[in-house]
Amino acid sequence: MVNIDDFDLKILTLLQANGRLTNQELSELIGLSASQCSRRRIALEQAQLILGYHARLAPDAVGREVLGLIEVRLLNHTPACVASFHRMLSEVEAIQDAWKTTGDADYLLKVAVADLAGLSHLISHILAQNSGVAHLKTSVVLNRIKENGRLMPGAESLP
Repeated sequence: MVNIDDFDLKILTLLQANGRLTNQELSELIGLSASQCSRRRIALEQAQLILGYHARLAPDAVGREVLGLIEVRLLNHTPACVASFHRMLSEVEAIQDAWKTTGDADYLLKVAVADLAGLSHLISHILAQNSGVAHLKTSVVLNRIKENGRLMPGAESLP
């Protein structure tokens, strides 16, 4: 457990909104020196409170315009079945995120594919062929309203 103070919390909040902020920019925004911001940022990274920096790309920028959410129920929860499913998760590039959940489904997957044919292939030939999968329930994302805590451009005008 890492103790974080108000300055650390401000750094985390600002970097979450804009991971490109320099230590100098952080220092101006929170009132610490750039060197103190640098030391704190490094400590937050080492404590794994900052997991990485990346660019969020629009799905159409990478040719994956169809987003889907897939609920997965496993046949059983033996170590071999779970390991096989986790291995498949790591091998399939179209699966962007995977969460172990409570409720009717064991997992919720966020997938991104080029088109509906790609989604059909993913469901029929990859997920359903995994011997540990008992049931799938798929939803296609019609509109992206809010992601990573931020409203998407144009979301306020959607019906």
